[in-house]
Amino acid sequence: MPRQPRLDAPGTLHHVMGRGIERTKIFQNKTDRDDFLNRLAELCQAGHLIIYAWVLMDNHFHLLVRTGNQSISTGMRKLLTGYVVNFNRRHKRYGHLFQNRYKSIICEDDPYLLELTRYIHLNPLRGGIVKSLRGLGNYPWSGHAVVMGKMKREWQDTDAVIAYFGRRRGEAIKRYEEFIKEGIAQGRRDDLMGGGLARSSGGWSQVLSLRSKEDKIAWDERVLGSSEFVQSILSEAGEKEKDNLRLSLKKHDLSSIANRISTGEGIEEAALRSGNRRMELVRSRKIFCQLAVKKLGYSGAEVARYLGVTTSAVNRMANAELLPKVKRYIKLF
Repeated sequence: MPRQPRLDAPGTLHHVMGRGIERTKIFQNKTDRDDFLNRLAELCQAGHLIIYAWVLMDNHFHLLVRTGNQSISTGMRKLLTGYVVNFNRRHKRYGHLFQNRYKSIICEDDPYLLELTRYIHLNPLRGGIVKSLRGLGNYPWSGHAVVMGKMKREWQDTDAVIAYFGRRRGEAIKRYEEFIKEGIAQGRRDDLMGGGLARSSGGWSQVLSLRSKEDKIAWDERVLGSSEFVQSILSEAGEKEKDNLRLSLKKHDLSSIANRISTGEGIEEAALRSGNRRMELVRSRKIFCQLAVKKLGYSGAEVARYLGVTTSAVNRMANAELLPKVKRYIKLF
């Protein structure tokens, strides 16, 4: 079964990870790293992403991002596609560079923005690339040095992180560094790799499949946050799925919908619009109104003009108890 597209709302926090295929080095030199970060900077400057934390390791990367005016899918596609093309050209190679799709976890801000910032920025120390907290503060391929003020990356949002530790920047940076230091002993944090009921590795639309399983599933990998946060994601994903369904189905004009219903109900399409009060015609009109207005997003006025009746009559039929056949007709489009 093909994967469904990722969905996310503006302002959603994501922990994004990408890994080289078969442990391939995705960053072989400074040129590679600069290319990746320059592309990331362009996305931030265009308002597509906000970056709080990041690290580039030899064969993988981590980003803590908030979506801006584009979806996470659009932003990451621009970042990774261009990078891979240039990487392959520079290193005279062909084919895939990254292992499968990047992974993204939808995260609740509190407390995970800070916890993930610490986890991501400690990667070079955990991996033995630097040997001390002082070394981490000077490491150029992590956002930690930027937060500490040792390096400038204008596109990285350090203010949002520092603000958690106080109003006076100097003192806040010291408290931030102490917070990072306290995380060294924690090692790998599997608890930051998922929780709740869902995570976005397969897209928010896939979250909907959990609805029928909620009684059986205590947790799932696609969201990191409280149960209330998870439920808000499930609700929003459901609304987005409905909107997408309406948009995809509304390409069918009212005439084609009427034709399908007339054929299915064994009546003439002209009779559907005739105003005749025969029982089977009244029922067919109600199906038509409920399908067009409640399921496909047409307005009552649009349907009323097509049928030649009043808008109030259409709204009355559309808002009556949903007829079972409406669901059957939805599947036919």
